[in-house]
Amino acid sequence: MEWKMTRVMMRPGQVSLAEWRAIYRGAPVGLDPASAPAIAASAAAVERILAKGEPVYGVNTGFGKLASVRIEACDLATLQRNIVLSHAAGTGEPSPAPVMRLMMALKLASLAQGASGVRPATIALMEAMLARGLTPVIPAQGSVGASGDLAPLAHMAATLIGVGEIFVGGDRKPALEALEAAGLSPLVLGPKEGLALLNGTQFSTANALAALFEAEALFRAALVTGALSTEAAKGSDTPFDPRIHALRRHVGQIEVADALRGLMAGSEIRASHLKDDARVQDPYCLRCQPQVMGAALDILRQAATTLGTEANGVSDNPLIFPETDEALSGGNFHAEPVAFAADIIALAICEIGSLAERRIAMLVDPALSGLPAFLTPKPGLNSGFMIPQVTAAALVSENKQKAYPASVDSIPTSANQEDHVSMAAHGARRLLGMAQNATAVIGIELLAAVQGIDFHAPLSSSAALETVRAVLRAQVPHLSDDRHFHPDMELAQALVRSGAVAGAVGALPGVA
Repeated sequence: MEWKMTRVMMRPGQVSLAEWRAIYRGAPVGLDPASAPAIAASAAAVERILAKGEPVYGVNTGFGKLASVRIEACDLATLQRNIVLSHAAGTGEPSPAPVMRLMMALKLASLAQGASGVRPATIALMEAMLARGLTPVIPAQGSVGASGDLAPLAHMAATLIGVGEIFVGGDRKPALEALEAAGLSPLVLGPKEGLALLNGTQFSTANALAALFEAEALFRAALVTGALSTEAAKGSDTPFDPRIHALRRHVGQIEVADALRGLMAGSEIRASHLKDDARVQDPYCLRCQPQVMGAALDILRQAATTLGTEANGVSDNPLIFPETDEALSGGNFHAEPVAFAADIIALAICEIGSLAERRIAMLVDPALSGLPAFLTPKPGLNSGFMIPQVTAAALVSENKQKAYPASVDSIPTSANQEDHVSMAAHGARRLLGMAQNATAVIGIELLAAVQGIDFHAPLSSSAALETVRAVLRAQVPHLSDDRHFHPDMELAQALVRSGAVAGAVGALPGVA
């Protein structure tokens, strides 16, 4: 599947999840020119507030525990530069460039709402960097999710003043060199600008949104592989009868049952065991797919609502109100909503993979599936799918360990000034790894389920599922005898990750 690359023109405060998804996938992005008056008014308000001579946090005072220290007018530019350099204290491997590009777009849309006091020149440089493919190199670790994602955003802000490193395509270059090569000049930050740039939840939100988009693709692929496994095991579609789910009323459950029923419609395999089947009920991993996957869909949608709201909000501090020339200090930088959403996404990813692994385990067990042991025509001489199931089990167990909620943790920082934090940053950045694990599990299930269906020849599955089977078999042949398994797994995972598995069957329920 090719992602659409139509240019996204961000309207601050009104960017849709579909637009954020497109930005994450690499779509060109710009800022609606209609935001210019609000940006200019906010910057002018900062100048008027300063002229009053009153102390304003982060504008003419120190930061955090040092908020009571007054800064002289001659030192205000140095103050903003210092906060960026001192706070750029992240560590670890660089965050994925697509996620950091999304983070920069989120920050740009937030600043452009005219409540942060940044100048038009600062907005213009950020927009130009996005347009020219300049993505800050940002260490993944160092944020506790309040007072904002300080360290990661400081690394982003540092590149605007020519410090640090920038990804240009696949190359990693010194920030000043990358800016100059792109025809851009570094900034000298004005009052409030350093604080506005590095205070906010955009690092956590970008990681959570990226994971949400990957989880949506994963969810849809798992619906398809779940239907394939049901066919391979000659499972019943009776548990997907709409009357069952209407009585419980959960929307996600109803939609999943409808999707599974549609995926299996017209199957010769299903028709072959409609009557005189000695089995009364299927294992839960088949029978309860609507209940488990539907619940995952519902909570992913809940997380999408939270993240969509957060992405369109303003989360730095203090906030500027030009109408009254006030700078109000609050706590919008606290990322608790993002932390909760990240924990919810973690639960959904974990359960999607867990249910799929149980279906793989069922398929390789002849006592449960009725298929040859480990899905090989010559068990004993061949091990077949024995160890891929072990790999799936290992990945699911790893995800279970990672799914422990991050939001229930807190540790005081900044000499107890910042005494309760959200842990949204690491709660969110663990998610892409979890999605990658679950994608591998779904890839293994795709291989196993199609292998199982092969044994039912000459009977065919539904038209939709046969299309998926053909997509896989175009790259991975039937496993008659043992061969190097890893390449098959890599190909199957790529089909899941690209959207080719879900895209082969048409419309399926989605998160947003």
